[in-house]
Amino acid sequence: MINILISKYNVLIILLFIATGCIHTSQEPYAIEKTATAPSAMVVTAHPLATKIGVQILEAGGNAVDAAIAVQFALAVVYPVAGNIGGGGFMLIRQSNGEAMALDYREKAPVAASRDMYLDSAGQIIDGLSTLGHRSNGVPGTVDGMITAHERYGSMAFRDLVEPSIALARNGILLTSNEAEELNLARSALVSVNQSAAPFVQSEAWQTDDLLVQSDLAHTLERIANACRDGFYRGETARLLIEDQQSGGGIITQQDLDDYHAVWRNPLRGWFRDHEVLSMPPPSSGGIALMQLLEGIEDQPLDSTDVLSVSTIHRMAEIMRRVYADRAAYLGDPDHVEVPVDHLLDSLYIRSRMQTIRTDSVTPSGQVQEGNWDMHESDQTTHFSIVDKQGMAVSVTTTLNLEFGSKVIVQGAGFIMNNEMDDFSAKPGVPNSFGLIGSTANAIAPGKRMLSSMTPTMVVDHGQTRLVVGSPGGSKIITTVFQIIFHSMELGIPLTDAVALPRMHHQWRPDTLFVEADRFHPDTLMRLRALGHHVIERSPIGRVDAIWIEANGDRTGAADPRGDDHAAGY
Repeated sequence: MINILISKYNVLIILLFIATGCIHTSQEPYAIEKTATAPSAMVVTAHPLATKIGVQILEAGGNAVDAAIAVQFALAVVYPVAGNIGGGGFMLIRQSNGEAMALDYREKAPVAASRDMYLDSAGQIIDGLSTLGHRSNGVPGTVDGMITAHERYGSMAFRDLVEPSIALARNGILLTSNEAEELNLARSALVSVNQSAAPFVQSEAWQTDDLLVQSDLAHTLERIANACRDGFYRGETARLLIEDQQSGGGIITQQDLDDYHAVWRNPLRGWFRDHEVLSMPPPSSGGIALMQLLEGIEDQPLDSTDVLSVSTIHRMAEIMRRVYADRAAYLGDPDHVEVPVDHLLDSLYIRSRMQTIRTDSVTPSGQVQEGNWDMHESDQTTHFSIVDKQGMAVSVTTTLNLEFGSKVIVQGAGFIMNNEMDDFSAKPGVPNSFGLIGSTANAIAPGKRMLSSMTPTMVVDHGQTRLVVGSPGGSKIITTVFQIIFHSMELGIPLTDAVALPRMHHQWRPDTLFVEADRFHPDTLMRLRALGHHVIERSPIGRVDAIWIEANGDRTGAADPRGDDHAAGY
């Protein structure tokens, strides 16, 4: 039986690469589907090739974790702006019997890191040192995370889960218009920090359908497939990484690679109405803040007939303002600081925080209880959701932090390194580039995990997984997931429609209500400003990849129309 499954898998992969890996056309090469419904399994990711690989793993007999591992490696090839093996992330797993676990493969600070490493002699932040180049690199966690997940839940051979990505890297992928634009925008930064910016920089500007071949990355993935953890954290890949660190002024050493290990954690569990909600615990801030948002909105009198009404947006913004002020004060790496989870999630406490909300005016952020907390990821994260035919569900959010991370390409190894050190508080009390304020709870320390806003989440209805959801978007991740849950679970809006709805965001500091540009009626914005909101229109908020499971077991995948995201199942 195993031989039959492997044979079927190999045939599917060969067909995939014949269809997409070696053909150069003048048309958009991918038929992207934003909605898909299937009776057995569903995969929704940021790129159609990653989605196809996930589905093929499931069709070959793999489970949702097998598919997630394959998708993670595939995204490192097909979605280099955020997909990675040089970054980290969080994985939430729920089996059909209700057993749930959370895997933390967030990056860590190197042992040579220090609290003031990004400050000059006068105690001022050195511009760009924590965001661009080798000094901004945290110790990568993705490869160890995938191996750790496979050891507990994997059912297929690990090599078979990496093989599709090796072939993609070796044969090349056709760029979407979005990817070509992203590479062109990053060109100067990639050139500035690398001895060679190949293969991500070429002599001419990238165009749609150009072929991106990543030979060095293919060799690195081959080493990982053959030697698992030792294929990345020791041996040739580790040698190349450390040599690149030394030549570029980085501080990651072999000891850092040896010491890195992903951590299993218990998911946060809460309730929204009569639905159980599972999400990530610290060092993600997402789960706690999401639970507070859901609890905070339960008693608010909202207009269920108009989800974009002024009163609904106003109340949501006021709840967000209070939740983000709370999390600013208390959250950090639970292995290094004490996080008062029970207090923050106490329903009486949360509801008392919401009693000061007024219907006729805003509460300025300066009058909301302040705290100090740093969490400043960019939009360039990625999320994917998977449900298999046995009912196992996986929700994964992974990132390099900023687009293409630190812009560092490990010479000879072909993968991009994160700049997650920028997610620490470089200097308490000083706003970062996203306007968020840092604190000592998230100060840099050797071996410490930086705070995150990634929020892979599931909603359970009478013992059955109903919704699998997550999003990129930095500090906007949490409010994006919140709006999807509220609109779909509370208001009954079909998931595809909920994902497409306009979004808003408030994060306490800066005291600004962000809304997606050209998505809200001008009269709505005028009335929000009249209430006292400082409204700013901005680029799209979040890119949700979610799955809805019907009572009869049918799976509906919803891929965000804001990107190249693709849903497929069988």
